[in-house]
Amino acid sequence: MNVLLVGSGAREHALAWKLRQSPKLTDLFVAPGNAGTAALGTNLPLKAADVEGLTKAAKEHRCELVVVGPEDPLARGLVDRLAVEGIAAFGPSQAAARIESSKAFAKGLMKRHGIATARSAVFSNRTDARNHIESLSEPPVVKADGLAAGKGAIVCYSKEQALRAIDLLMGEDSAFGTAGQTVVIEEWLGGRELTAHAFTDGRTTLPMPFSCDYKRALDGDEGLITGGMGAYSPPGWLDAETAGRIDEQVTKAAVDGMMAEGTPYRGVLYPGIMVTPDGPKVLEFNCRFGDPEAQVLLPRLKTDLLEVCLAVANNRLHELEVEWSAQACVAVVLASGGYPEKYRTGFPISGLAQLEEDVMVFHAGTALADDGSVVSSGGRVLTVAALGDTLTEARAKAYHNVQHIHFSRCHYRRDIAAPAQEARVD
Repeated sequence: MNVLLVGSGAREHALAWKLRQSPKLTDLFVAPGNAGTAALGTNLPLKAADVEGLTKAAKEHRCELVVVGPEDPLARGLVDRLAVEGIAAFGPSQAAARIESSKAFAKGLMKRHGIATARSAVFSNRTDARNHIESLSEPPVVKADGLAAGKGAIVCYSKEQALRAIDLLMGEDSAFGTAGQTVVIEEWLGGRELTAHAFTDGRTTLPMPFSCDYKRALDGDEGLITGGMGAYSPPGWLDAETAGRIDEQVTKAAVDGMMAEGTPYRGVLYPGIMVTPDGPKVLEFNCRFGDPEAQVLLPRLKTDLLEVCLAVANNRLHELEVEWSAQACVAVVLASGGYPEKYRTGFPISGLAQLEEDVMVFHAGTALADDGSVVSSGGRVLTVAALGDTLTEARAKAYHNVQHIHFSRCHYRRDIAAPAQEARVD
């Protein structure tokens, strides 16, 4: 069968890599894709936000399934538009995608269905938001309600910083446009953070292994917040009792709540969790695979991904047994120097052919030059991922292979899955 994959990041390259392994796949089209996906299928010059263009392309190329990687086309209603044309899709409807596209909606859902999360308040008026901050005894976390490419949450260490965050998000020259017109102000949660992914068709929910990502640009969790600088799976510090609580009281509870409210959720549901002294609490919900979490989860997936996507799209996930490798996986993101602020692109990338055979390199910000060589084209450029019988083994293999890759001003963290990181208690 023909499949259209939407997106251009390392997450989408990982999805394309896994889909290409399916004997059911005939032709794979990726829109817009990158230099890595070009080797696995046909890249199409379409933006991921172009709902009409993507729908037309799916029809023209006789695609029986569309797999949607990023959140923006989901929030714009791509799945709904495809349904009108009778094309199956892996991903939630526009209404269901509100669990990520509106933090206020997600907070309301959690309150209605007893899902543990930080205490919060929602404001669409800047004066009211500022007055609320003045009334607090501790500095809060300030979040843009809408989509902000993973950078709309500001952890504040003083009231003054929180007030500046309100002005940044809600001012006339808002850094996040309409996404910041409404803000969620919530208490800061202490503990250890992890991500919990699950496949669901709205009725059956199958949890994936847990993972941990690294949002800060620099070692030791210093520097600016990024889209993610690396990840590992599984977190050895997570106990079975807490894992079970997350699966039942967070992920399944959210899916059941969406169904009860008449908005069935299909696709990947990914709550970010803080494991606090009082138990696990939700930081946010995401309506798709994380990036770079996908790059450590998909290498561990033993079941045919295309089979999973079809089961989700056709409401028959209960018929499928999804298997996972017991091995650990570590992924290291190679970024352009200066990311997430100003950075330069167009630098030739060397060493990609020198990696060990069982090591994966997933492209994100890459493009093909006129001579066919690969050059950098974005902030996050590549993700190097490796499997191992232990986290220590997977980490060593990933970093050994990172050393083979070179491009001007390449930057990466050197502490992904380091023993000190794995053992830390925030």
